[in-house]
Amino acid sequence: MRILMTGAAGKVGTLLRPRLARDGRTLRLSDLAPLETGPGEELAVADLTDELAMAAAMRDVDAVLHLGGQSREHPWADIVRANMDGTYVLMEAARAAGVEHVVLMSSHHAAGFHTRPPSGGELADYAFPRPDTYYGVSKLVMEGLGSLYHDRFGMHVTAIRLGTCNERSADTRGLATWISPDDLARLVEAALTATGFHVVWGVSDNARRWWSLKEAEAIGYESRDSSESYAAEIIAEQGEPDLSDPLHDRVGGVFTLKELGGSW
Repeated sequence: MRILMTGAAGKVGTLLRPRLARDGRTLRLSDLAPLETGPGEELAVADLTDELAMAAAMRDVDAVLHLGGQSREHPWADIVRANMDGTYVLMEAARAAGVEHVVLMSSHHAAGFHTRPPSGGELADYAFPRPDTYYGVSKLVMEGLGSLYHDRFGMHVTAIRLGTCNERSADTRGLATWISPDDLARLVEAALTATGFHVVWGVSDNARRWWSLKEAEAIGYESRDSSESYAAEIIAEQGEPDLSDPLHDRVGGVFTLKELGGSW
């Protein structure tokens, strides 16, 4: 089995590469610049918006894990080119090559202005779009393209609304939003074989979690990690979180605050 991983040089790609390695599996690593490959890996240097390069990267591929694009808030034109145009070119290349399974790394910023449900409820996987940034808008376009290519062309697509992925939770917000790299690898593995179209939260089963795991579990994801193992240490350093603070009450946290600036 050959999996094309775009954005392989980024943080998430670097965390996932060793965790997705399997006997009989080849990871084709794609990024803008060359990177060192290891056993079971091969390289495809490509700009996401380069149709010929992406068509070449897609040859003999069985599934796609799309991590590439602009990973932070940037001016509109940069976001459109890297994230919207880039995802369209990728999906077209996958369709033309007959690739049946695509996993799209969306973001919680696609729903950033949603707030914590009352009375301990959970925010649904398919929470209506409420982007907090141009970056969040681009992830909604990604999800929309995934839906279109499933309905029109029959591709199996899962969009992961990724939370906070690090080796361990670093702050009190992460106690709710964290996903361990091992859990993310488990979620990706489930998504690589899921049929249909799905939007799922990328989060571990944290004790303080308020994003639903229902849809992720429906495609076979089983979280084995929780941020609670770090909670006492983090709270001793940073204090108990104020759940009325936008940092903890809104999906997008600080990215929902006007003082972020930008063109608004």
